[in-house]
Amino acid sequence: MAMKVILNQDVVNLGEEGDVCTVADGFGRNYLIPQGLAVPYTNKNIILFEQKKEQIAKRKEEKRQQALSLKEKIVALGSIEIKMQAGEGDKLFGAVTNAMIADQLQAAGIEVERKKIDMMGHVIKMLGSYDIRIKLYNNETADIKVVVSKEEEKA
Repeated sequence: MAMKVILNQDVVNLGEEGDVCTVADGFGRNYLIPQGLAVPYTNKNIILFEQKKEQIAKRKEEKRQQALSLKEKIVALGSIEIKMQAGEGDKLFGAVTNAMIADQLQAAGIEVERKKIDMMGHVIKMLGSYDIRIKLYNNETADIKVVVSKEEEKA
């Protein structure tokens, strides 16, 4: 079975605040509603969200503007460098994760959630240069080049 809910806030891979979504009963009853992420789709809640429509549209516009300014910062930065220990054949000891990329961006003054960093299905385990996509808001994305270089060995 499925149930309709109205989202109280943005939910990744589902929708934005104020959207009406059809979700599985269990997901709605056991997760979205108890967490305060959504409310049941009832006449009372529909009226409530109609009254809030203008505020919601204003918040969406603010988020969009923040995403655009963040995109400008990321594009201006161009690339980040991550130094890792590597062995023979430029193979890394470990792997570059989205958390490491988020930390490097934060060091450059750009705040990005690590779950929004899309490694495009591959794990970085070799030295080199990689294009990484960052999901900002809605369909807005920014690309950044991640250069993985060898960390100098300590004597």
